[in-house]
Amino acid sequence: MSESIIQLDVENPIELFGPGDKHLNLIKDLFPKLKIIARGNMIKLMGDPDEIRTFEQRFELLQAYFDRFGKITEQEISQIMDREEMPAEEKHSGNDPVLVYGRHGKIIKAQTVNQKKMVESIDKKDMLFAIGPAGTGKTYTAVALAVRALKNKEVRKIILTRPAVEAGESLGFLPGDMKEKLDPYLQPLYDALRDMLPTQKLISYLEDETIEVAPLAYMRGRTLGNVFAILDEAQNASESQLKMFLTRMGKDSKFIITGDITQIDLPRNKRSGLLQAKEILSDIKEIDFIFLNDKDIVRHKLVSKIVNAYQKHLNQ
Repeated sequence: MSESIIQLDVENPIELFGPGDKHLNLIKDLFPKLKIIARGNMIKLMGDPDEIRTFEQRFELLQAYFDRFGKITEQEISQIMDREEMPAEEKHSGNDPVLVYGRHGKIIKAQTVNQKKMVESIDKKDMLFAIGPAGTGKTYTAVALAVRALKNKEVRKIILTRPAVEAGESLGFLPGDMKEKLDPYLQPLYDALRDMLPTQKLISYLEDETIEVAPLAYMRGRTLGNVFAILDEAQNASESQLKMFLTRMGKDSKFIITGDITQIDLPRNKRSGLLQAKEILSDIKEIDFIFLNDKDIVRHKLVSKIVNAYQKHLNQ
């Protein structure tokens, strides 16, 4: 028998559970194989791991619906929570899996050919390099894969890191201590997490370091075991920094390294560690390299045209 705790992302659980726990009792009836105990802003689940996983996925959608509309009916609870009425989005093939059910009912899954290759790769291998231009979803997909692994209890924590190299700006002129200086630089990672996790759960994960967001220098000397680690903006890691990060890998861990080799902000006398890794690690069969391109860009359609224009200019 397995156990799991769900922290409710609602201000008043009574409104969600209904008068006299009417809604909560309906939810319990829909999952008779689970023992469900609700106390304050916490729900404790006991039972079969697969049954718990299904409940967690459905309940996250339920919370997202309630968060959006501020109310919910018994009919809507049945439609969301009844495992016999599987939403169309869940009826996917093995090549098009839902990675995470995000906030407000958002369904997060790989959208392009190379994003799907990332999903297939990390299911089979422990280390993946995803290299491509801005807007190709490499970081977002990597974070979704990490959140999926954490939710499925495949790892004990997530580590998200970036080299502290500024794109033409200086951290020294920013106000605050080092954390306050670095937090804006790490903002894209926080943005992805906010899309995928309820606010209170994300805050809890950050406070107890189940999710750790830190600059690359903080990884030195550590062994990262049973974690899902993502090194973002790896093109701005030096050769020694990238080697340092890769050799932190401990048992039962997954590593994804993302980067854009067309946007290197290192000083001219320093070579990108991502360029070196691409040259010397490509023959190791346990490591995958996936190269995303303009066809993977999922931002505004102008982004693809901008990337192509810059690429043509570089090739002149």
